[in-house]
Amino acid sequence: MIKTLRPADLNDHHFRDSGWRVERTAVHDLFHINRIEDIREKLQFPILPHRKTLFDFVFLTQGHSKRSKGLNEYSFETNTLFFLPAYQISTHEQMSDDAQGFFCHFDWGLIEQVFPHNRLFGECGFLQPEGHPLVQVDGALLPVLIHLLHRLETEYAKQEGADLCIIAAYLTAFFAELKPMVRMAGMAPRNAAYRIMQGYKNALSQHIHTKQHVAEYADLLAVTPDHLNKCVRTTTGKSAQDLLMEMLLLEAKVLLSQTGLSIGDIAFKLTEKTPSDFSRMFKAKTGMTPKQYKQLTING
Repeated sequence: MIKTLRPADLNDHHFRDSGWRVERTAVHDLFHINRIEDIREKLQFPILPHRKTLFDFVFLTQGHSKRSKGLNEYSFETNTLFFLPAYQISTHEQMSDDAQGFFCHFDWGLIEQVFPHNRLFGECGFLQPEGHPLVQVDGALLPVLIHLLHRLETEYAKQEGADLCIIAAYLTAFFAELKPMVRMAGMAPRNAAYRIMQGYKNALSQHIHTKQHVAEYADLLAVTPDHLNKCVRTTTGKSAQDLLMEMLLLEAKVLLSQTGLSIGDIAFKLTEKTPSDFSRMFKAKTGMTPKQYKQLTING
């Protein structure tokens, strides 16, 4: 099973050999917030593929960035939020030098503990693994959200220790304010082929460790392999096998950068290929061998 980054691992992964680290407060494992402009020059992009146990969001008030969620890559700009649910593979490709805004990570269990019957999680599509991660904020709502983030900053910075109940309340208010924005934006009509393709991407993200054949995913989605392939090709221009291979490579990169598994072990876990066949496949797709990629992640 792929190692997943826990809060204590995040500094090393995000800042690598920069020599700088975010201060870990008493509540850091459950909640953290910082200004992007305070740490932008210390971040080393691209931030390599990873999973983590926490939810996070980036809220840009200036600049632009590019980040992935699973197999989907998103570019976003000023007054836009990017949400990443826990346990999703993500790569953060770049962020402009002039970027400003907020980064926040949080454990959803914090909100559930304070508000045990809160239905907010199910009502906010941007928090879901299959949901669209971007929320664009209009001018009227912007000062409200900024005010809530300022309150979270103030509470987080208290010398005597942050009150987690207050943090949970502000986070809940923040997400509740965003809900109408998502409803107003609506969803563009999606045909059946698009829905099947998106279901396939979601299934790949969840099951790639145990299922490495297109036919297995077709069974999960209750369609034939041929129909699945047609839906994927119609909506993406790629084959179902192409997407499966992209997810395998993404998982391989996570394993190479986050675990001590040998290349042979990774080859067997993900592809059942020999190490030499796996290395050839990896190099054909990425331009470097697994060994070279692993060394790159070590050297930063």
